[in-house]
Amino acid sequence: MSIRTILRGTGKILITAGVLVLLFVAYELWGTNIIASNHQSALRQQFNRELHSHGVTTTPTTTSTTAPGSTTTLPTKAVQAAAAPPAEGQPVGEIQIPAIGADFVVVQGTDTADLERGPGHYLGTALPGNPGNAAIAGHRTTYLRPFYNLDALKPGDPIFITTVQGRFQYSVTDTQVVSPDDTAVLNPTATPTLTLTTCNPRYSASTRMVVQAALVTPVVAAAPVKKVPPARLKAAAADLAGGQGDWTGALLWGLVVAAAGFGVWWMWRWRRRWWVPVAGVLPLLVLLFFFFGALNPLLPAGY
Repeated sequence: MSIRTILRGTGKILITAGVLVLLFVAYELWGTNIIASNHQSALRQQFNRELHSHGVTTTPTTTSTTAPGSTTTLPTKAVQAAAAPPAEGQPVGEIQIPAIGADFVVVQGTDTADLERGPGHYLGTALPGNPGNAAIAGHRTTYLRPFYNLDALKPGDPIFITTVQGRFQYSVTDTQVVSPDDTAVLNPTATPTLTLTTCNPRYSASTRMVVQAALVTPVVAAAPVKKVPPARLKAAAADLAGGQGDWTGALLWGLVVAAAGFGVWWMWRWRRRWWVPVAGVLPLLVLLFFFFGALNPLLPAGY
């Protein structure tokens, strides 16, 4: 085998690897938005049904507290009685931050699958509007990037959260940056507090940005909170949906993509028709989408 042949083969491998990296970056920045958008649409419908089932009359309306072009349902009657916390992955409520145009349904839990659906409520912390510390995590640059502009919040900026217990307003009091393993910001508080956490800086997970806000509206009856082992809470705060995937699934999808790519290449070598690679591109992109979806949770952090 000549040096030229080796160099040509190496070049093709490097080009292929470069294209795959670029496609993965595109998946992270735009593909994850498609996944989260579909989840948010379903969660919003489910949450609106839950508001009605708890006796909260809602009126669809577009307000200044929502992101541009979004429509939300605001309660016209609050239910103050304590309600059982939702199951993991189910809607907790709707968070609206007018200063940064954020309007998302919050889910219960902060595992990989939870944060792919939207901002996640830390298990073991108080529910919004209740006594204590209600903590919520959200992605900074992927999955609709709910907390992308969290650093733009200033003291006094309002944050609105709607749950089956009513609509609550918080006022931003402090912003800080802490290490990923600092879970003190999730500790119970003597006064009703809202804590928002996200990766920092953007496109990195070296630190955590934390925004805290004080409850402005009256506190409501406390819902029962299930105790969470400190080790799990620390892991959730440190990881923010990192390293929680399944290597088996990612490997199988990788083998499927490799087999499909080899099949397209072999057909092209055999037939030499222009339509062979064209016809093979779309199926390959679809398979890559699922492969990247299985690969993404294996990364150190979900950003």
